[in-house]
Amino acid sequence: MDDFFSFDLLTATLRFSAPLIFAAMGGLLCERAGVMNIALEGFMLVGAFAAAAGTYYAETPFAGLVAGMAAAMLAATIHAFWCVTLRGDQIVAGTAINLLGVGIPAFLLQRIWGTPGGSPQVERLPGIGAGLNVLVPVALVLVPIVHYVVYQTRAGLRIQAAGEHPRAAASVGIDVVRYRYACVIASGALAGLGGAYLSIGDLSQYTNNMAAGRGFIAIAAVIFGNWTPFGTLGATLLFGAAQATRVQVQALGLNVAPDLIGALPYLLTLIVITGLVRRSDPPAGLGKHATAE
Repeated sequence: MDDFFSFDLLTATLRFSAPLIFAAMGGLLCERAGVMNIALEGFMLVGAFAAAAGTYYAETPFAGLVAGMAAAMLAATIHAFWCVTLRGDQIVAGTAINLLGVGIPAFLLQRIWGTPGGSPQVERLPGIGAGLNVLVPVALVLVPIVHYVVYQTRAGLRIQAAGEHPRAAASVGIDVVRYRYACVIASGALAGLGGAYLSIGDLSQYTNNMAAGRGFIAIAAVIFGNWTPFGTLGATLLFGAAQATRVQVQALGLNVAPDLIGALPYLLTLIVITGLVRRSDPPAGLGKHATAE
């Protein structure tokens, strides 16, 4: 038992949780402003591909980070335009972004490098020891920053107003459209960081569909955390621990069905989104427009 609950399990939990934290904090900001965001998976995939491509051409992973964030922000701007300006169905818009996030990188892999499965090997982000890279502490520091912004600043109060009562907020002069655009684009930047973590932090290349459902797990973490930063952090650590458990079981050669352990994070996701664990209270204006149809 001591071998199982070890330092390796802790570091693996942090390693698997970091990309979820980035995506979940972005999703939290977006949904706090009242825009449903199931597009996190697509943002992560776009960010992961652009980070690998940027690193390949610029020959430095830090340029790749910028490229990953920029590409995901562009995808988020499209999502915001569809949802906020065109007042489209936010679930449909998010689904479309996710499909594009799978298809466009796969197409570009073939066109640019002629390889259908993945990009060439690129330089990884610097490590800080124990198999962790520089983005892990950034992810942890991000949580109190988001908490402070949402609950302690004037902009944060307006974001909450846009998400709780968008029409009332608009009636008192709050530019709901601007705040929603800002939060959706911020969610793209953070999810792009999460994607970059996967391609140039945890690995050293982009592979097709490498997010593997982490964007959806991040959404479940936001719900489980009741749309609060620290609650969401706890949920991402739980999901990260579930993934780390799979690795630990395999490393120790325990007699547990590997398929069952591999499915554990996704089973937890299903349990959370069906509300079997706890009752969640989303922002009252989530998915609602600022003005009447």
